[in-house]
Amino acid sequence: MAGVRRCVSLLVVFMCVCLWGSTKAVGEAKSRPRPQRRPSKKPKVDPIELTPPAQNIDIQQMTGKWYLLNTASKCSYLMNHGTRVEPTVMKLTHSSDQTLSVSTKTRHNNQCWEILQVYNETPTPGKLKLKGARAELDTEIAVVETDYSSFVIIYYQKRGQITMKLYGRSVDNLSEPMLTKFEQLAEKQGLGLAYLFPFPTYSHCGDVDKNHVINCVPTC
Repeated sequence: MAGVRRCVSLLVVFMCVCLWGSTKAVGEAKSRPRPQRRPSKKPKVDPIELTPPAQNIDIQQMTGKWYLLNTASKCSYLMNHGTRVEPTVMKLTHSSDQTLSVSTKTRHNNQCWEILQVYNETPTPGKLKLKGARAELDTEIAVVETDYSSFVIIYYQKRGQITMKLYGRSVDNLSEPMLTKFEQLAEKQGLGLAYLFPFPTYSHCGDVDKNHVINCVPTC
């Protein structure tokens, strides 16, 4: 059981995608709710459905190494530990079976770890899916903007909650317009400066021994 809890904790750290929803304010006074007329239901539209992916995205050009530079999220882990995030690097490999193999490396408790995942392509170019143990646990992924050579902005949605990530091909090429663009897109999703978490750009993990690899293929 301890091993399962450790893996879940590591997945939250690595993915920065909410598993249990966003945080709520602490210490709010509770009162008896007043009876209210139930409003008419509106068709539910997920945030990611309102965010079209980049036009004519070429997944093959997405392959290679990407350094995580910034994350916008209301994820509970980041809200509580956002000042202690570790350098994170992702490597993408495109397969002929319309999947994208993903290797993510970072540190946890001073130990380098690697998590292996597979993103499945969808009929919509630029949109991918990370399958969960059940359909409701799937993560919808959209490549919103990239020039392939310097940056990419990716949206992750799980259970209606959005996490945005800014990756760079290099940690030395942090252009101000690129960072500003990410902040503006985050603001449109209700993720202001309080929900932005810059990641370290130094001391990234290299090779990871097999005892510290979490294999989430096909699911985790």
